[in-house]
Amino acid sequence: MPQHEKINYVEFPASNIEQTKVFFSEVFGWRFTDYGPDYTAFANAGLDGGFYRSEQSSCTENGSALVVLYSEQLEITQNNIEKAGGTIVKPIFSFPGGRRFHFCDPSDNEFAVWSE
Repeated sequence: MPQHEKINYVEFPASNIEQTKVFFSEVFGWRFTDYGPDYTAFANAGLDGGFYRSEQSSCTENGSALVVLYSEQLEITQNNIEKAGGTIVKPIFSFPGGRRFHFCDPSDNEFAVWSE
């Protein structure tokens, strides 16, 4: 249920929506609902959102916000991302509170995954 003045939904660009859907379904178990050829919504991701067709991408070097996912098994998640066609852009590193890595999805959007 939406909460007043709380983050409710997030959208990302995707140059290849079909490939993006396959990637996030395989690696993270996200589910998708298409709304025409240029938009797909996702669920089962912790926060609902969508991907819209665009040749641009979301990257922290360009000042974009960084979405950080959680994993109980960081190395296994990293391996699954690589097997599904993701690119590791920052290998696993320690930070106060845990460890994490950054990756780009098939549409070149940057995300991170962390663990204790």
